[in-house]
Amino acid sequence: MTDKATWKFHSAPHGKLDAADHEALPDSVFAFPKHRKEPLTDASHVRNAIARFDQVKGVSDEDRALAFSNIKKAAKHFEIEMQEESWHQLGKHPHAKDSSK
Repeated sequence: MTDKATWKFHSAPHGKLDAADHEALPDSVFAFPKHRKEPLTDASHVRNAIARFDQVKGVSDEDRALAFSNIKKAAKHFEIEMQEESWHQLGKHPHAKDSSK
């Protein structure tokens, strides 16, 4: 599996990205560069990519491994602490029961 990070910092508008902003970004700023999914342009977007990791559709396990490496690299850049050591640990865990229900 490919897991070498391809993410590179790119100065981009912070906050919500409109379609033109998204289109103007280089592939290297995305967690999933081949699919141009989950831009990692600021700390907020990195946190969002972590939270929504398991919701990304149409990607392979190899894509997820690369995205995890990219998220880790961006998180380090934006000083976001990550406890996860594998992409399997991100997002919801459907096999875990929610005891609050």
